[in-house]
Amino acid sequence: MSMAEGSHFDFHGLRMVDIGAKETSLRIARASARVRMEPQTLEQLRQGQLPKGDVMQAARVAGIMAAKRTAELIPLCHPVPLDVVRVDFTFPDSSSVAIEAEARATARTGVEMEALVAAAVAALTIYDMCKAQDRAMVIQQLQLEEKSGGKSGHFLRSG
Repeated sequence: MSMAEGSHFDFHGLRMVDIGAKETSLRIARASARVRMEPQTLEQLRQGQLPKGDVMQAARVAGIMAAKRTAELIPLCHPVPLDVVRVDFTFPDSSSVAIEAEARATARTGVEMEALVAAAVAALTIYDMCKAQDRAMVIQQLQLEEKSGGKSGHFLRSG
């Protein structure tokens, strides 16, 4: 593909894609991430016993706020009028927090980046608020889980 044929390039270099002619449709995306930590740190987090306060609520709010600012963070990303952003947490084992973020909008472009940014910033917030207890934490597996809406159709990660 030549530079002139790419969706984000023209003869002058990078450009924002024109989505004006695209149909408006319901767009939904889910993304996930994990934060792996020492079991003692996870137990303190779950019990609300960390010195920096309610880590999970701070991470939820940070993820939602970040999704709303995705177009400011990712070059050439369109601002999307989000209908809702949801950030949830589970504890799949004794040393990790699983984060799932969902973004929804009725728009001309997808919300994959908004869901990914929400999951990433929620993970970073957990890291920030727990780092004094556990410098060995690892943020893992930031990935798109599902997306629907638009011309490209439905995607669901398998396995």
